[in-house]
Amino acid sequence: MAATMRNVDEIRDRVILGEFDVKNVHTTDYPGNYPGYDDTWSLQKFQKNFRIDVVQMDETSLEFDMVGIDAAIANAFRRILLAEVPTMAVEKVFIYNNTSIIQDEILAHRLGLIPIKGDPRLFEYRNAGDEEGTEIDTIQLQLKIKCTRNLRATKDSADPQELYLNHMVYSKDMKWVPIGNQADVFADIDIGPVHGDILLAQLRPGQELDIVMHCVKGIGQDHAKFSPVATASYRLLPEITLMETVEGEKAERLKRCFSPGVIEVENHGGKVVAKVVNSRLDTCSREVLRHDDLKNAVKLARVRDHFIFSVESTGILAPDVLVTEAIKVLMTKCRRFLSELDSTEME
Repeated sequence: MAATMRNVDEIRDRVILGEFDVKNVHTTDYPGNYPGYDDTWSLQKFQKNFRIDVVQMDETSLEFDMVGIDAAIANAFRRILLAEVPTMAVEKVFIYNNTSIIQDEILAHRLGLIPIKGDPRLFEYRNAGDEEGTEIDTIQLQLKIKCTRNLRATKDSADPQELYLNHMVYSKDMKWVPIGNQADVFADIDIGPVHGDILLAQLRPGQELDIVMHCVKGIGQDHAKFSPVATASYRLLPEITLMETVEGEKAERLKRCFSPGVIEVENHGGKVVAKVVNSRLDTCSREVLRHDDLKNAVKLARVRDHFIFSVESTGILAPDVLVTEAIKVLMTKCRRFLSELDSTEME
C-alpha cells in the first residue's frame, strides 16, 4: 500500500524524464481522481502552499521561484509580462528631412524599436484618432543631426572617425522635447532612450536627419515594441536522484553528463563517490541516459508546481516593478471575470 501511495504521489507531483519519453506531463490532481486525496481547492490550502522566493536580482534581470501553482497560472503570468504590461514607445514619426541612404520606412521602424525610458504609470493611453498628443499621453523626441567634414583631419587619413563629424547617428542623439508642463513634472526624470549606444544610421558630408517622434503608451499585444521584457521564461525545478552508489570512473563520467555544479565527486574511505550537489543548475539534457551503465543509476524528474522564472527587462522599468505590474494585470483580469459571472447570474 505504501509503495502504491508513493507511485501516486510521483504521478501527481513529478514529471519524469525517460530515455524516449516524458511521463506525467498533464495535471491529474483534480477532485475525485485519486481516492483518499482531498484535491478540492481552498484558499487556506493555497495560501499555505504558495510562495515566491527571489533568487537573484539586479537592474535588468530577476530570477525567482514561484511555488504552489498550476502551469496554466504560471503561463498566464509569463504571457502578461510579454504582452500586457504597458510601456512607452515611438508610435508616430514625422520625417521633415532624411537625406541618408536609409529609407524613411526602415528608419521609422528602427526608431520604434528603441526602448524609451519613461514611466508608463505616469501617462494615459492616447485617444484613438488623436494626432497631436498632450502632456498627459505623449513623450516628444527630436533627432536633428547633420554630417560635415572635419577640417582638422590629417591629409592622408582614410578613417571615417577622423574625416567626418556626426557621421554615426546613435540613439543618444534623440533628445527629449517637453510638451506643456512636462519640464516641471518630470524635472527629476531623465526621459529618453534607455541605451544611448544603439546605431541608427550612418551619414556622409551633406546628409542630415530632421525627425520628430511621438511616444505613446501601449502593450506588447498591439506591437512587440511595447513589450517591457527582452525575455520572460520559466522552467520546472529539476530533481535528480541517485538510485545507487556510483563510484570510481563511473562517478567522473556521471559528473560530465550534467551541467557544471550539478554533480560533484567526493572521497569516501579512499573511494571516489558521486553526489548530487545542486539539481537546480541542470538543463535536463538527459545525456546520462545515453550511457547503458549509468542510465539506471539516476532518476531524472521535475517538480510539477515549482517554477523558476527568469525575467530580463529592456531597461524601461526595473524587473521587480514589471513583476508587480504583471500581478496587478492578472488581478484585474480575475476581477473582470468574476464581475462577468455575477452579471450573468443576475440575468
